[in-house]
Amino acid sequence: MVMTSALTGPTAKTGNRELPMKIYLLLATLFLSSTAGDCFAGDPPAELKYARRSTREETRKATLDAHDVPSERINALLEYQLDGDFPKSEEDKYYRIVTLPLPDGVQFEPGGIEFDEKGRIFVSTRIGDIWMIENALELPPYRSEYSLYASGLHEVLGLARRGDWLYATQRGEITRIKDVDGDDRGDVFEVVSDGWEIGGDYHEYAFGSKFDDEGNIWVVLCLTGSFSSQHLFRGWSVKVSADGKMVPMCSGIRSPGGIGRNDAGDLFYTDNQGTWNGTSILRHLKPKHFMGNPEGNRWYDQAPNMGKRPPNPKSGGRWHIEMKKIPELINPAVFFPHNKMGKSASGICSDRSGGKFGPFDKQMFVSDQGHSIVMRVFLEKVKGRYQGACIPFKGGFKSGNVPMTQIPDGSMFIGGTARGWGARGGKPFALERLVWTGEVPFEIHEMRVKPKGFQLTFTKPIDQATAADLASYNLQTYTYIYQAKYGSPEVDRTTPKILSATPGKDGKSVYLEIEGLQEGHVHELKVPGLKSKGGEGLLHPIAYYTLFYFPDS
Repeated sequence: MVMTSALTGPTAKTGNRELPMKIYLLLATLFLSSTAGDCFAGDPPAELKYARRSTREETRKATLDAHDVPSERINALLEYQLDGDFPKSEEDKYYRIVTLPLPDGVQFEPGGIEFDEKGRIFVSTRIGDIWMIENALELPPYRSEYSLYASGLHEVLGLARRGDWLYATQRGEITRIKDVDGDDRGDVFEVVSDGWEIGGDYHEYAFGSKFDDEGNIWVVLCLTGSFSSQHLFRGWSVKVSADGKMVPMCSGIRSPGGIGRNDAGDLFYTDNQGTWNGTSILRHLKPKHFMGNPEGNRWYDQAPNMGKRPPNPKSGGRWHIEMKKIPELINPAVFFPHNKMGKSASGICSDRSGGKFGPFDKQMFVSDQGHSIVMRVFLEKVKGRYQGACIPFKGGFKSGNVPMTQIPDGSMFIGGTARGWGARGGKPFALERLVWTGEVPFEIHEMRVKPKGFQLTFTKPIDQATAADLASYNLQTYTYIYQAKYGSPEVDRTTPKILSATPGKDGKSVYLEIEGLQEGHVHELKVPGLKSKGGEGLLHPIAYYTLFYFPDS
């Protein structure tokens, strides 16, 4: 292992070479505890003569004045402490973005993220490297040490660990890699499956999942150019067992941005706006079902387990109408309204921490590459199908978010890349960690459909008067054209009538009785007037519920 000191800078080990980094290494003083949020509590390190004042700038000046010659280390520790005491946004009070320093001179564009039992983080990149990071869990993360675990791969967009093997989903195959001699570099590379085909097209991405409960990796395969299927199983999802058996699972995929499971173990993927996708969509990868884009259906003769090829949908129609004609056609679980909730949905990560990531246990989080954000998704099953609501969650990331992985302390590592698309964050790439501070935000917790309305729950007790006031709510609906053309505007707008708002006896819920709910529509609910019992407004007073199925009771 290469040792470093606070005087040198982060290092990247690449074979026998050791590259010094420009970012200075700072010895961390706050270390990982039972939950990452605990690391934000307590006093600043003794060497930082921290002089808190009423504002961020006053505190910075007073603290720097207390040091004769503030070092890089002191400046960095100060900025970290200021971010905790003076959040830059309301969202930062509850969830904090911790940016990891990256190795200098490396095109570090994350495509997949994994961890091991030693607390090391593994990050694959779009240019085919896999990096191992030590000390990445420290807060602040200024002792991060990077080692090149593997290189020469082909755009790795998925990492999964099983025993001593690291499984990497490349464009053309799943490869498993093992460090045999203990030098923290992959020695053995074995092909697990290469049962799909690729050409030289830029868009032929292959996103791989973690292992499911049965020991399989699921892969979603982008169309050629995102428009056609020129190579075997482009526009499909396949599952691959640990011993290499590949089985086609779903057809109808266009341009996926990520894949992941929900708490129940079912697999989902995100698909981007384009042909047959009016906007970005979250879909359940229900086995033997058709996701909606017919371009890849030419390969049904290569997938006898899938049954008969479904008929092509009618361009220019509506999802809920075509679903009645084509039984294999799956409903979008969530429409992400374009430019309201991002514009390029990507990575998926479910909170399975048991409360270490705040009040959203078992809910799903979806990153967006174009807007550099993370969105929250609440799903429910109605008549055997998933549907639900998307809600804003966290912005301010430095690049275009793609992969997401939750580690045992509850925090999430998120990788950003902007090459080829651009992203609001502004940086070409980034590796960041999203950590709950321990404070609970006032948010819409769940939004469930009822036969004649919606049941809302909240993260804190609500003010009964504003909850019962119809002026606290505004509801409109719209849908998207299901068509072969690229994208769709919001169409078929309606304004349902909210008849009543009845607060629940639990003090944290309200039932909205509504006339005019619409099948196949996004129900955009704004809640500007509702307050918590303590007088807070909602941190994000809006939710978008995608409604395809009505419950019987």
